[in-house]
Amino acid sequence: MKIDVLNLKGEKIEQIDLNKDVFGFEPNFEVLKQYIRVYESNQRQGTSSTKTRAEVRGGGVKPWRQKGTGRARHGSIRSPIWVGGGVAHGPKPKSWRLSMPQKMKENALKSALSIRMKEGKIVVIDNVNMEKPKTKDFVEALKKLNLEGKIALVYSGDVANLVKSSRNIPGVTLVNSVRLGAYNVIKVPTLVFLKDAILNVQERFSK
Repeated sequence: MKIDVLNLKGEKIEQIDLNKDVFGFEPNFEVLKQYIRVYESNQRQGTSSTKTRAEVRGGGVKPWRQKGTGRARHGSIRSPIWVGGGVAHGPKPKSWRLSMPQKMKENALKSALSIRMKEGKIVVIDNVNMEKPKTKDFVEALKKLNLEGKIALVYSGDVANLVKSSRNIPGVTLVNSVRLGAYNVIKVPTLVFLKDAILNVQERFSK
């Protein structure tokens, strides 16, 4: 399996071999679906909190006597049926964290990469680090590479100027190759790898 390596002008400069075990993997959609569910669940902070009737301030005195007033009986103005009262069955802080075996995470990533490869949505550019951070230059490079819409730029190593040049562009997500997961791949339609980054991913997940 081969893929072209382009420069920032959109010109082909070489081809590299990709491992079918990583980029030609038979997609497991059930594992991929489960990974996305686990990932999104783990992003939840679980900090929502409401006060029960025991936690709301006030309401220690019976608002009126039990009988003889013609009104419904009440024991506290902090009952959930009163305005300003506590909340019945409201949310409390909790952990939404789910776990997933490492092997399943790897299978999910291989599935996502293979789907994008089959769609022709993986672009590899040569290892470049701009002389100085300049967003305008990188925007021009994206136009020459015919890259529109949302993309994930996967980098590796010290490419600080390239990162600074691209991080303010709407629709561009930066991902270090060592942190690449299936969710990063699926949430954007196009992946742009630096050459070192795609080789790094291949080396980590090849059999």
